[in-house]
Amino acid sequence: MSVDETLKNPKIGALLIDHTVLKPEAAEEDIARACAEARQFGFASVCVNPYWVRFAAAALDGSGVNVCTAIGFPLGANETATKLAEADLALLEGATELDVVQNIGALRSGHLETVRSEITRLVERAHARGAILKVILETCLLTEEQKVLSCRLAIESGGDFLKTSTGFSKSGATVEDVRLMRQTAGNFIGVKAAGGIRSLETFRAMLHAGASRIGTSSGVQIMRELQGAESTSEAQPLPAARVPGGHPDTY
Repeated sequence: MSVDETLKNPKIGALLIDHTVLKPEAAEEDIARACAEARQFGFASVCVNPYWVRFAAAALDGSGVNVCTAIGFPLGANETATKLAEADLALLEGATELDVVQNIGALRSGHLETVRSEITRLVERAHARGAILKVILETCLLTEEQKVLSCRLAIESGGDFLKTSTGFSKSGATVEDVRLMRQTAGNFIGVKAAGGIRSLETFRAMLHAGASRIGTSSGVQIMRELQGAESTSEAQPLPAARVPGGHPDTY
């Protein structure tokens, strides 16, 4: 099924979105609003900073919407032990998806075994608790060769998704980077585009390039645009399902 055919059903479109609230100033009312919106539209997950995992897990209990949190965020430069401790606590408090920033400096320094080992250990922790793990590459800081290398290390380490960006560096997702990641990954791992995706037009472009998940703080706006484009009625609460890792064309 093509991307455009997939998006004729806004319910499926919602399942491609990680509804994101990662700004440092986000307060409890912002997290609560995001969780209510995720229930309404049936988003894949709500992505929050680690402090809010317990709150989000309670707010989303019974909804089927996953709780996602960021590990080693936003720089990726923590010691592995720190990332493991952060992941363990997040999983204990209810996170079911972990977005982990790879050690960018180690990758750029050629410390490939450090990067591979760290991701492998984090994947093992996540999978042991039935959670999935996305590896954030921060593509804007990498050469094309380093982007491909990062993809391959993440795949070798057992990651479930490749993710373009934190959204807190020099730039976010680009169509070119998503296309490169999908070409490198094939259909055996998900590709998440994140950073600067604020409209239905960009949402569609990222999916056409090969993304199978979209991280955005503009999920509600995108859904309203999608519903208007497809002349559908207002979304009702939906049971969320795990989104396949492959490109939407393979659904």
